Amino acid sequence: MEPEMEDKTLELMNISVMDPQTADRSPKITVIKPTFICPQVSNGPLTGSRKRPSEGNYEKEKDVCIQLFDQWSEADQGLDHIAENILSFLDARSLCSAELVCKEWQRVISEGMLWKKLIERMVRTDPLWKGLSERHQWEKYLFKNRTTEVPPNSYYRSLYPKIIQDIETIEANWRCGRHNLQRIQCRSENSKGVYCLQYDDEKIISGLRDNSIKIWDKQTLECLKILTGHTGSVLCLQYDERVIVTGSSDSTVRVWDVNSGEVLNTLIHHNEAVLHLRFCNGLMVTCSKDRSIAVWDMASPTDISLRRVLVGHRAAVNVVDFDDKYIVSASGDRTIKVWSTSTCEFVRTLNGHKRGIACLQYRDRLVVSGSSDNTIRLWDIECGACLRVLEGHEELVRCIRFDNKRIVSGAYDGKIKVWDLQAALDPRAPASTLCLRTLVEHSGRVFRLQFDEFQIISSSHDDTILIWDFLNVSTNGQTEGRSPSRTYTYISR
Repeated sequence: MEPEMEDKTLELMNISVMDPQTADRSPKITVIKPTFICPQVSNGPLTGSRKRPSEGNYEKEKDVCIQLFDQWSEADQGLDHIAENILSFLDARSLCSAELVCKEWQRVISEGMLWKKLIERMVRTDPLWKGLSERHQWEKYLFKNRTTEVPPNSYYRSLYPKIIQDIETIEANWRCGRHNLQRIQCRSENSKGVYCLQYDDEKIISGLRDNSIKIWDKQTLECLKILTGHTGSVLCLQYDERVIVTGSSDSTVRVWDVNSGEVLNTLIHHNEAVLHLRFCNGLMVTCSKDRSIAVWDMASPTDISLRRVLVGHRAAVNVVDFDDKYIVSASGDRTIKVWSTSTCEFVRTLNGHKRGIACLQYRDRLVVSGSSDNTIRLWDIECGACLRVLEGHEELVRCIRFDNKRIVSGAYDGKIKVWDLQAALDPRAPASTLCLRTLVEHSGRVFRLQFDEFQIISSSHDDTILIWDFLNVSTNGQTEGRSPSRTYTYISR
């Protein structure tokens, strides 16, 4: 806008504000809509008076604008919902600062329950917050409308720093290796070893060398049920809310009802031991010592049909993982192969390990693999590049899992190592900073592990299942990295 046009417009804006000395508590703002007047136009150049406001007028207008701004935060202006909506996007530090701006902002934050909304947003987006809300039982005060009985805003404001303190304590426990240890002694009669497991909040399901599947209560650690039927060791398993699917050295895949334990289906396809399997969204992939990968369509637990057999590895296929885009397999032939999930066509090979590959996990673009060359490698699946090599285990790396923060690996040296994933993905990070902690409690080879934000659950050739709890840690009399343990023993009948 040209200066003369701006000046004209300012002159035509008549803003009437009541004297603060005589105004009531609800001052009224009257804004007379300005009429825009075009400067005079002629055949010649644009002309008009360039009248600049004096310094005194500027200060006066500034004071009027400040008064108007203050008044716009009053409740009777009907803008609370707009302010509340804007402030609801703030993080905790900014929300604290906003409370100090003025009493009106503090009121909007309090009446809008913005601390509650901030906590709810964190619970929706962060698994650690969600897990804490469930374990510490403040979840019941969230996601309720204002008509329901809910605590005042002050409750959530005081709760927030407590949650942050809990999170910092958990992170410190992971870094320092502080944990509470619980131990399940399986004591198999004929052959010792727990080859595979999976858990949720209620149960742990394990596959054993003695051909059985044992289901354990997660809270009491008592054995709830034993499933028998395989004639060889149970080498791999996965379950959901309906079924347990197991693979065995007897070359079969069995499907069990997760509640009753009844066998629903038996798949006979592979010629040798079924070493690993994964299923999701109606698709299952199994792999075998016979060097092949089988892709199955799962219409229902009793209706499972073979879609395709993938052949290309030159040794036993030890592990598979997949999503909607890729199937990823790893073998004793030292390679990782990538296949298209939709077409089952071969895509590429990832080369780098010096010896056979025993385990991997694949998510998004990242593949993390463990090998009998005692190393862990991180790969970009799209270009096939090896991003990092992690060294530290002294024997074959048998199992590996990762989330957004950590990689956790278990090996035949009996050790579990916790690695910093983000540092591992940073090429500038020194190798010496990558391993956060080494956990040593198993007396035999570590076969399988699973972890979340609060715990690791691992199984071993020593016939035990260990629960490493980083949330409920008692620090009384502990040495760093070690915790008092509880032992539960199950004796087969």
